[in-house]
Amino acid sequence: MIRFLTSFFFLVSLALFFSVYISPEYFPYVGLATLTIPLLLVINGFLFIALVLAKRKLALLPLIALVIGWKFVGVTFQLRTQPEVENGLSVLSYNVHMFSYNKNGDLKNSTSKNLIQWLKENPADIKCFQEFYQDPTTPSRNSIKQLGKETGYHHFYQVIQGNPKSSTFGMAIFSKYPIINEGIVLDSRSTNGIIFADIKVEKDTIRIYNAHLESMNIPSAELSDFDGIKENYRQTLRKLKRGQVARASQLEILMEHMENSPYANILVGDFNDVPYSYTYFTLRNIMNNGFEKAGKGFGFTYNKVLFFLRIDNVFFDNALEILDFKTHSEVDYSDHYPVSAVFSLNKPIKKTKAEFEE
Repeated sequence: MIRFLTSFFFLVSLALFFSVYISPEYFPYVGLATLTIPLLLVINGFLFIALVLAKRKLALLPLIALVIGWKFVGVTFQLRTQPEVENGLSVLSYNVHMFSYNKNGDLKNSTSKNLIQWLKENPADIKCFQEFYQDPTTPSRNSIKQLGKETGYHHFYQVIQGNPKSSTFGMAIFSKYPIINEGIVLDSRSTNGIIFADIKVEKDTIRIYNAHLESMNIPSAELSDFDGIKENYRQTLRKLKRGQVARASQLEILMEHMENSPYANILVGDFNDVPYSYTYFTLRNIMNNGFEKAGKGFGFTYNKVLFFLRIDNVFFDNALEILDFKTHSEVDYSDHYPVSAVFSLNKPIKKTKAEFEE
């Protein structure tokens, strides 16, 4: 029985460890199984210790599994101290959940007021927002004016839904530095999209991508107890499958666009995918992840029942050097926590693809 269980978990672990490189477009449900990777790491760790204590050669199998799967430990948890960083290019990403306005778009509740105030006071050089709400007809809801013109930021706002003359919903990039070019990578006209802005930072230019990939639309409130899980698990699985396939397609569009970028890229946003996914590892193969390079703890970014999800990220090219990364879990005004990163400006940013590969 011990030999069977050890061999079984070894084979399952290897299959799932390598499945993150398989597109959900071909195997839709593989991405759901990878959610068990942290559990498999724990099981293999337990088996390894138990078999070593029992002086069984079989301990080699969970050891091999742990060695191969060690990269998943780094994407899950980081143990480091975070130094105070004063100088550098700071970038903030935040899914603001339409600023928590009520159905009438009122800014009367304290959550909305506190959120806007926090964003006004946040000193980040570049701020990227998903689920951004804008209403130019009412001063208290004119988010672009409050967070842009009144605080000295240039901006690029892409409307996804709504009437520009009244209230709209979309994505936004705000910058203290001049925006010399901007554009749309993906316009789904639903709730998601990808935009970019080329920003002149001193003598260099960088490209900022703000992404909001296909939402999972998980009814988290309905999964808070056993009865809720029992009633909604089939619907949830269908949504997870549909979302993973859609994100794989969106990722192809994004990757092609980034490959043609003439500048160093910083990619931020709400990816709606966990670190054990095809989306995450495809990006991780060509870019660095802010949490892995400079983060601390688990870095969970979802502020709902499924609190153990890290779906908001900052990726960046090798041409850039990261100094700090933070998940602002104390800022609980939205259903996401904001994340921020600070990059060094002490060395010139390489611009061409050939230079990136050197």
